[in-house]
Amino acid sequence: MCGRYATTRGSGELSAVFESADDTGGELGPDHNVAPTDRVPLVRLSPEQQRILSVGRWGFLPHWARSAAGAARMINARAETVATSRAYAGAFARRRCLVPADGWYEWVRTPGGRQAYYMTPRDASVLAFAGIWSVWGSADGERLTFSVLTTAALGELAEVHDRMPLLLPRERWASWLAPADDPAALLVPPPSEWLAGLEVRPVGPAVGDVRNDGPQLTARVPLARAVDLAEPTLF
Repeated sequence: MCGRYATTRGSGELSAVFESADDTGGELGPDHNVAPTDRVPLVRLSPEQQRILSVGRWGFLPHWARSAAGAARMINARAETVATSRAYAGAFARRRCLVPADGWYEWVRTPGGRQAYYMTPRDASVLAFAGIWSVWGSADGERLTFSVLTTAALGELAEVHDRMPLLLPRERWASWLAPADDPAALLVPPPSEWLAGLEVRPVGPAVGDVRNDGPQLTARVPLARAVDLAEPTLF
């Protein structure tokens, strides 16, 4: 799964990296501890098929959802079933997006407690998670929502968790966003040599509390100092 991640770049940098127009209205700020239902950047195509950088809320809401109460349970969509899921299939076919991130967190149970890890590129480049988006309308107005696709973890990442975000190398960004006759063909994991560029970094327990933020959350710590007995809180 992917239940917590970091995205710290401003709209100017992200617009340049993803070659997109900025539609964020200055809302973006650095967030080292993104949790479900938070507002964060995503890149999608406009009706004119131009890339736009938008602000969406993490937690997919299909248009037929009666309320926003279930959004936090729909932060991830499984790549194996996204094409056939009643909730996700329409968005997967027509509304795919890129979710910019610096890295993501997972926890491993150890004899001493739970150990947090941060997965991030060794070269500090921007990651793009594969995502799908939806516009949900309710009494309080329309809401742009999204889900991150997950797939089976590979290589060293499988030692931390059996799932990982579906990561898209730069050369796959355009095809993920573009209309496709067979979108299921886009669900291939990145090559192993690309995944080798990710660092699996032990970090401290402070990330387990969603009230905490700041670059100290992603700092490497010795394993002996990193173990926490508390469960991470998602909301």
